Amino acid sequence: MNRIGLILIFFFWLNFSSFAQSQKIVKQKEAVLELSKSLEEGKSDDLLAVDYENLAKELAANKEYIKAEENYIKAKNLYVKLKNKEKVALIERELAKLNEAQNRIDDAITNYQLASKISENKNRQEINQSDVQRLMNQSNSVAQTKYISQKIELLEDADSLKSGEISDAYVQMAQVNLEQNEPEKAIENYEIALKKLEKTEDKIEITKKIANIYASNQQLEKAIELKEQILEKAQTANDSRLEIEQLQNLSTAYFAASNEEKGIELLMDAYNLALENGHTLESKQSMELLTDYYRKTKQEKQALLIYSDFISKLELLIKSDSSLVDSKIFQVNEEKIAQLEKERALTDELIKKKNSFNYFLLFIILLILTLLFFIVRSLLNIRVKNKKIALQSLRREMNPHFIFNSLNSVNQFIAQNNELEANKYLSSYSKLMRNIMENSNKDFIPLSVELDQMKEYLQLEHLRFGEKFSYTIDVDENLDTDAVLFPNMLIQPQLENAIWHGLRYKNEKGYLSLKITKESDSLFVTIEDNGIGIEESKKLKTVRQKEHKSIGLSNTYDRIELLNNLYHTKIRLSVNEKMGEERGVIVIIQISLR
Repeated sequence: MNRIGLILIFFFWLNFSSFAQSQKIVKQKEAVLELSKSLEEGKSDDLLAVDYENLAKELAANKEYIKAEENYIKAKNLYVKLKNKEKVALIERELAKLNEAQNRIDDAITNYQLASKISENKNRQEINQSDVQRLMNQSNSVAQTKYISQKIELLEDADSLKSGEISDAYVQMAQVNLEQNEPEKAIENYEIALKKLEKTEDKIEITKKIANIYASNQQLEKAIELKEQILEKAQTANDSRLEIEQLQNLSTAYFAASNEEKGIELLMDAYNLALENGHTLESKQSMELLTDYYRKTKQEKQALLIYSDFISKLELLIKSDSSLVDSKIFQVNEEKIAQLEKERALTDELIKKKNSFNYFLLFIILLILTLLFFIVRSLLNIRVKNKKIALQSLRREMNPHFIFNSLNSVNQFIAQNNELEANKYLSSYSKLMRNIMENSNKDFIPLSVELDQMKEYLQLEHLRFGEKFSYTIDVDENLDTDAVLFPNMLIQPQLENAIWHGLRYKNEKGYLSLKITKESDSLFVTIEDNGIGIEESKKLKTVRQKEHKSIGLSNTYDRIELLNNLYHTKIRLSVNEKMGEERGVIVIIQISLR
């Protein structure tokens, strides 16, 4: 008796802790294992969301509403993270159905409204709004009928929603029919729902509802007929648990029809089938139904016999019941899933913190690079400004030198009492100086302006040294001198050197040639004289002159270097002494026109 007591204590503990799970193990086992595997392998959020959703569906099918809700919420959070609005809307709808199944009408209305608001599909929006209105008019069966009919019409056009939605809508219509005491219409809508379903277990559930209507309206023969059909479907489906459940339901119908012998026979079939297949809880249910009947009919001996038979087989039954083992596996996997979720959350948090640090570090690097960019740009701007100042300084440096030489010429004319020549020289000189001053702040001027200045300069020098040289200016006819920009006062120092260091020391009259041509993409300025040449000029210089480097030539080289650096031009200067019988110097300035 003690042994029997221990078994019973164990059994009842098992009953309360495992009964709810034992019914779902078969269908949920794969979903649980898949979710566990996905978490363990660290799969992506979109795949994990699908696994949570699948598990939630299985839990909801077995009326594990709270756990189903938890998993749907986890799936929803992942879809929110993935910014998949349509999936979020569908999950909100599933949550609304769970709320409705638990009679949490206000929560259901809220979730249907959210589903309608989030979805961008107009058809789905209207379907969800129909459910909102249906629940808000629960006390008005006429209004409910209107909104359910509206939903059915919408669902017929909603390819994206599963067919089960339409079946659910017809079931809802049937329930309203029953509230209106219209069983015939209810049966009609249940039958339409049957045609919309594909799964055997779903069809059996609807058929049971129809059978119950017949039973409640004392149409027992029809109720028994339907329940026998359900039993046949369960047997065809090869689902022993479902078959046991239908045997129990059919026995109830036979008892109601006063066919107690058939009812007992069916209960015994259910009991034996449960024992054969190792279904502990189903065996217990069948045993309890039999003992209840025997006690009510005062057949205590039969009640005790069936009870004793069950107890004697209980220990072996528990050992062979795979559902209890699966139940334990399910519990272990649930714990594993919880642990894996914590680990994933911790990993996500660490990644988030790491990313935040990386973003902060990247921001600091970008800030430093930005500061460096502005510093470098400022330095470059300063350098450019300094070069421009240097260039301007070099350009202005030529003015005093030129003015000094010119005033010497005026002084010479005055000393010779040549007032007419002095006035003529000053007139040309003032015109030239005005042009030079007007362009003194420009690095480049049109070639035509530069040529005008050089013509005026050569006229002045010819006035002073007319007996020493003649000059020619030759410009390529195909060259548009107004369109070409040329470095300001770059030619003048070369002309001055030719006159002052070459031609003025020549015994006979010399010549000076200024020629400007264009070849390919380059402009060539050629200054040629037949003076005494560079080497002979050096010999004639005084000691002081030798110590003093030519301002014009060094200034020109410095200016060319600055112009090339500042404006990325390609200016080249070459000064070559003639090597033949004729003495003199050839200066070539080459400027790229690209």
